[in-house]
Amino acid sequence: MEKNRAALIAAARKAFAEKGYAAASMDDLTAAAGLTRGALYHNFGDKRGLLAAVVSQIDTEMATRAKDIGAREATGWNALLAEAEAYIEMALNPEVRRIVLLDGPAVLGDPSQWPSQDTCLQVTLTAVEQLIAEGVMKPVDPEAAARLLSGAALNAALWIAASEDPPAVLPRAVDTFRHLATGLLADPT
Repeated sequence: MEKNRAALIAAARKAFAEKGYAAASMDDLTAAAGLTRGALYHNFGDKRGLLAAVVSQIDTEMATRAKDIGAREATGWNALLAEAEAYIEMALNPEVRRIVLLDGPAVLGDPSQWPSQDTCLQVTLTAVEQLIAEGVMKPVDPEAAARLLSGAALNAALWIAASEDPPAVLPRAVDTFRHLATGLLADPT
């Protein structure tokens, strides 16, 4: 069963990235995986459920990559910024752009409500709580700060993905995100 799930996710990921969700037919997806529609229905319920699984997989990979980038930083604050900025920059990746940032919200609804985003929020909340405890950040409500930082990064990525010229929007989004986040520092100098 796991082998079938993995085959369907791999086929869907390729098709959704190349054609987009709407143009990817269930018959083509199942044929590419060497399976039947029944396997798709059994494992995911429908094409929408398959998209949710693909989005979750990519979103998890994005979070792991952002965390790895943040881990290279010398301070918790710089790690928090690096992770958010890495997430924003991933909007330039064609697969991320099409599947997670354009088709995902159109089909699955508000990304802030996706289970994978909740995981990212919890990681950010833990970092914010630590930074507040260390006196690096102002003593604000940690959940509010985590939600606003996560939301700003997500919305920056959505803006980049939907823009006519994503590479031109990226530096504007990252620079402004950094200015917004810096307002949370206890001593912004």
